[in-house]
Amino acid sequence: MFESVKMEENVHSNIQDGLNKNEQQKSTSKQLNRVMTHPWMLGVLLLFVGIPTAMGHRMSSSSTSNTFAVIDSIALSDSTSTTDSLSRQDTIATTDSLKVVKRRTRIDLIHADSAIADRSRFPDAQLLIGHVKLKHASMYMYCDSAFIYQDKNSFEAFSNVRCEQGDTLFIYGDYLYYDGEAQIARLRDNVRLINGHTTLTTDSLNYDRLFHLGYYFDGGTLTDDRNTLVSDWGEYSPNTKWAVFNHDVELHNEQLNLYSDTLKYNTDNKEAYILGPSTIDSKTNHIYSEKGIYYTAQGQATLLDRSVLTNGSKRMVGDSLFYDRVRGYGEAFGDVDMKDSQQKNILKGDYLFYNEIMQSAFSTGRAQIIDFSQGDSLFLHADTLELNTTNYATDSVRRSVLAYHHVRFFREDIQGVCDSLAFESSDSCLTLYKNPILWNMNKQLYGEEIKVFLNDSTVKKIVIPAQAFSIERKDSLHYDQISGKMMEAFMDNGLLHQVDVTGNVQVVYYPQDSKTGEMIGMNVSESSVLRMIITNNVMQRMTMSPKATGTLYPMDQIPDDKNTLEGFAWFDYIRPLNSKDIFEWRAKHADQVLHKSTRKKPISPDRNLVNPITE
Repeated sequence: MFESVKMEENVHSNIQDGLNKNEQQKSTSKQLNRVMTHPWMLGVLLLFVGIPTAMGHRMSSSSTSNTFAVIDSIALSDSTSTTDSLSRQDTIATTDSLKVVKRRTRIDLIHADSAIADRSRFPDAQLLIGHVKLKHASMYMYCDSAFIYQDKNSFEAFSNVRCEQGDTLFIYGDYLYYDGEAQIARLRDNVRLINGHTTLTTDSLNYDRLFHLGYYFDGGTLTDDRNTLVSDWGEYSPNTKWAVFNHDVELHNEQLNLYSDTLKYNTDNKEAYILGPSTIDSKTNHIYSEKGIYYTAQGQATLLDRSVLTNGSKRMVGDSLFYDRVRGYGEAFGDVDMKDSQQKNILKGDYLFYNEIMQSAFSTGRAQIIDFSQGDSLFLHADTLELNTTNYATDSVRRSVLAYHHVRFFREDIQGVCDSLAFESSDSCLTLYKNPILWNMNKQLYGEEIKVFLNDSTVKKIVIPAQAFSIERKDSLHYDQISGKMMEAFMDNGLLHQVDVTGNVQVVYYPQDSKTGEMIGMNVSESSVLRMIITNNVMQRMTMSPKATGTLYPMDQIPDDKNTLEGFAWFDYIRPLNSKDIFEWRAKHADQVLHKSTRKKPISPDRNLVNPITE
């Protein structure tokens, strides 16, 4: 560079005379002194006087004779010869030989207030001072002062560094080393990269112009009009708008705080791709995920790999989750469960929908609810399970559970099946619809409908309002049986202690010897009202009113057509055997299906007889 500056002693003396006569040149010398005392410049000067620096260079002992030149007011408009010497691709003379350097692109000097070439102090560089403007390809670079290395097609820039590419990319910093061959800009201290509404701030940034990629490695912050992201290491591409962050990653906005190990983010559509262990916290919930996408502009998330959504006492897990923060609902797919630590239950299924605003949920596909509020857990399955909450914002919160079709449940002390089921917390009533059956130990209840009233999740009373049938198995051949229009069974600590039956009461009963416990016969009787008192699973007293009509048959004289009542069936082939068996639906045999009773329409009186018409 600067071939117009002759490396000879007479040029040095002529320029020194010019400095003594021209005040403008004196001012330039003062400016040079200020540059020389700049912290960055002192380090650079030490570079060329033999002290090792970060660049690892020393001044050659065989450097040429001192050559010093000051060129004032270098500008593209009035110093074209200097600019041409920096720009043109040509042979470069050295003290040893001629070497031809071929470059794809050249660094062009557009402007500098002054320049210095001193081979004794700066054997490989020339110094530019004041309003320096350089150009390489489509990027313009500005600074207060710079060292330019022609042989390496590179330069160092100091103070008020600014890089501009088009009208969309701006980079600022205190120091820049630019490699024109690799087209890499290394900026240090107070670095800012601005691309549209996106700003990246750090103290160490390398920008690769070939790949349009800037990356930092000592902590940085990226902000746009919605989010702020912080990490130890990161990279950003102004062309694609994609950024990648690693190590202690944080994403913050007004709605949430996201913490991650690895995150990919698009500044255009505001999508954050979770690529490692991550948590998302907000005022209403907490999310843990190791893989997924968070759409920060829409407040939505698609999460994979058994991600977890926690809302208050509820914790939802699935193979994949979708969550909409604005609308307040979440969906889970594949081996789903939602645990409520407050209500002490777990809702499972292949698909689960949860509305966090209404505090409601439903599940399908191997849907199951597990209640562990008592010592023994209750396992219930149906094709569809639904949990609802009403008056959730008041003190009188009401909850309901609805189960649709093929309902089966199991607990050690009670099992049941039916077509549909409903539970209301307001009256603690569990209602089984359409061919319901209940089992307790060796007892079986069924009818058109069964209502189970609970007290702290324990059975308090069972009501069968129509076609009630109760069976207690004595052995494989003998069964105590009671049928009637309506039946009420009262429980105490899980044991039956009283049964009331009304309307067309029929009884088949095997009395036992009080000492030996052997059955002494079979009693068949009928009445309108029946009450049985039971203690420790043994009947103590049975009363019927009005007075029962019946017969006691000795055990060896029981008629074959008298040992079972009409409608009798022992549904052991349907009964759930364990918590796994609730998923195996088994229907009643066709001839044992209970048909709903119908009531005849009352006959109206002949109004002509009540109010005869007279002519």
